[in-house]
Amino acid sequence: MKERDTEARAVFLVGFMGAGKTSVGRALSKRLEWSFEDLDDLIQSREGRSIEAIFLHCGEAEFRRMEHAALQVMVAKLSSGPRIIGLGGGAFVQPANMDLLERTGVPTVFLDAGVEELWRRCQEQAIGRPLQRDERQFRELYERRRSEYLKASIRVDTAGKSVEIVAEEVVTRLGLRSKVDAKEW
Repeated sequence: MKERDTEARAVFLVGFMGAGKTSVGRALSKRLEWSFEDLDDLIQSREGRSIEAIFLHCGEAEFRRMEHAALQVMVAKLSSGPRIIGLGGGAFVQPANMDLLERTGVPTVFLDAGVEELWRRCQEQAIGRPLQRDERQFRELYERRRSEYLKASIRVDTAGKSVEIVAEEVVTRLGLRSKVDAKEW
């Protein structure tokens, strides 16, 4: 993973379930005054049903096809203004998605934490996560995906940090100009 030396106009947030992609994405959106979009929200809107329902009725392979199509829509909109885009936990580890993201030149930020903390966060949230079955399976899936997440432009450890601290670290590491900081001066 390498730091970027030119200012980004978009950022993709990647990571496992419970990493904080949506929370950090919203905080970054506010801090930078950029729009925030969540890939899973776009899929649900396009399909008219929850991610959980898609997995249940169509299976993971069909969900991944829908996910890739939705990601293509998001990538096509990159030139329409600065944005933060949160990807679902499995999106970044799909080879076709990784290739698409790499071609954009947009930085990817791996939000990471220890598996124990990620499991705890997921248990505390009332979100239907189709691949969050039991702790053993959760740990195995995290371990399988982590090496792919580490291919992101940068890794930010979220363990024990507030959403605002993580957002500030992303801004700093990417060399972005925070509108919040500018207003405080």
